[in-house]
Amino acid sequence: MVTITWIISYLVAVNLIGFLVMGMDKARAKKHAWRIPESVLFFVAVIFGSLGSIVGMYVFRHKTRHKAFKWSMPIILILQIALVLFLIFYPGLNIEIM
Repeated sequence: MVTITWIISYLVAVNLIGFLVMGMDKARAKKHAWRIPESVLFFVAVIFGSLGSIVGMYVFRHKTRHKAFKWSMPIILILQIALVLFLIFYPGLNIEIM
């Protein structure tokens, strides 16, 4: 039970970071200030912050016209969901959720 709590805490934290990083980059773009590199935005998504990044993209209307973000972020999320489902349901791994 402790493990699932840590996993959920991690997912909440990294998705909050993904959301906030999108907002920070949008604010910096409006001010023509130093921007957060796109590689950082993608990195946060890849480490399971994709849902927060996607929500941040649309809440802040940031990077929604860039094809790399418009298509890659949902693909990353779908791959992450597939990975989690594989880890849960693949019989050879014997992973218990609770």
